[in-house]
Amino acid sequence: MTAVQEERTTDDLRALAERAGRELEDATALEILQWAAKTFGSRFCVTSSMEDAVVAHLASRALPGVDVVFLDTGYHFPETIGTRDAVEAVMDVNVITLTPRQSVAEQDAEYGPRLHDRDPDLCCALRKVKPLEEGLKGYLAWATGLRRDESETRANTPVVGWDEKRGKVKISPIAKWSQEDVQTYVTEHGVLTNPLLMDGYASVGCAPCTRRVLEGEDARAGRWAGRSKTECGLHG
Repeated sequence: MTAVQEERTTDDLRALAERAGRELEDATALEILQWAAKTFGSRFCVTSSMEDAVVAHLASRALPGVDVVFLDTGYHFPETIGTRDAVEAVMDVNVITLTPRQSVAEQDAEYGPRLHDRDPDLCCALRKVKPLEEGLKGYLAWATGLRRDESETRANTPVVGWDEKRGKVKISPIAKWSQEDVQTYVTEHGVLTNPLLMDGYASVGCAPCTRRVLEGEDARAGRWAGRSKTECGLHG
């Protein structure tokens, strides 16, 4: 299969995603990313929260120099920024950092301080969702590190699906993996991980909205703890 051409319609891409989701369900993560690289070429990217670099590492094996898109919300832990810098320095990837239209100070001036406490959905929309929508405009497909075992809201994540909101093919190559699978890959390949994962954090987001998880909690329990919110809006 040759790289998808720009003239492909939205309907073509949707059909392609739905077919690939069925055909690649039993493929390995690397095989899924090799399909993405062959199909979309330079119009394919990986997004990474820099919780770990597993998907970026896998993608670099399928497409050396692949674009890795990182959202710098202005609220990240220093360890997360450090992980991004280390990934850029040692891996065969092209890290692209996206930033919101407003700095944190500018947002505070317009909406008031600590918007993340008063209206976390709006804060995520301004600092994550909108910048990603802008940053993905040049791509036909993007890959994420979503896994089915992370939470109930992610239990039906397809390995290849259709991102209706953005009109793009969405690839989740490690959707079927467990946390044990992730750790095995990290160990076997010496993949960079965020130091916070060794300090009680099971999922790493913005510092004001992330806490350590307690024994028995799922991996996403430390995100927006005490609220009904479970997703930032990037994934639906």
